[in-house]
Amino acid sequence: MNAIELYARPSADFDLKLAHTQAVLQRAACEHAGRVVQATSLGAEDMVVTDLISRAGLPIAVATLDTGALHAETLALIARIGQRYGLHVDVYRPEAEAVVQFVGRHGADAMYRGIELRKACCRLRKLEPLARMLAGRDAWITGLRREQSDTRAEVPFSDRDGEGRLKLNPLAEWTWGDVWHYIARHDVPYNPLHDQFMPSIGCAPCTRAIAVGEPFRAGRWWWEHETAKECGLHVARVEAEAAT
Repeated sequence: MNAIELYARPSADFDLKLAHTQAVLQRAACEHAGRVVQATSLGAEDMVVTDLISRAGLPIAVATLDTGALHAETLALIARIGQRYGLHVDVYRPEAEAVVQFVGRHGADAMYRGIELRKACCRLRKLEPLARMLAGRDAWITGLRREQSDTRAEVPFSDRDGEGRLKLNPLAEWTWGDVWHYIARHDVPYNPLHDQFMPSIGCAPCTRAIAVGEPFRAGRWWWEHETAKECGLHVARVEAEAAT
């Protein structure tokens, strides 16, 4: 069975959720024209958002991070987006020399040897290029959902990031079944690794398949405690300020 067959089960109020999501995206395009970007992880949720942006012809840029450690299946989606939607995806990468120096000092397996090293790797490969992606923007769009983990259970539809930019999470109340129902309905391209029981896909060394009954994000940084499973991309403004 593939992911569509396994998961495509819409909520009873799916159409209302969809209408609200479309309204959020329309408003973002109108109020932040030329200054808003979808920061896509190329996961199932983000592919839904990209499809909605394209389907409505919204002037919202689409960008992603190539950490240098992604699965080939993930990277292949960049070209598929161009072929399917005619959209250009801006790709932001970490500074090559910084990666070489980090690996030289700590090894390619640094992320397995302590949470501080893992977070340092995430800062290098994700946070620094994300900062460049968001430079000059005043709003960005994610695929965060409340159902993804306990730490995301209260994800709002709109928030402020650590720099005060508007951060929109238009799928906040969608279920996993809603996501796959939309993908099935509109034949949205998706990462084939989702068919291999990987609901949450990050860098290859930090992602594994999950077993029946495991939490949605159990396959991310599986050697760490569940409450630690964020890379820093989605730290709320108040948390960022408390950490400084």
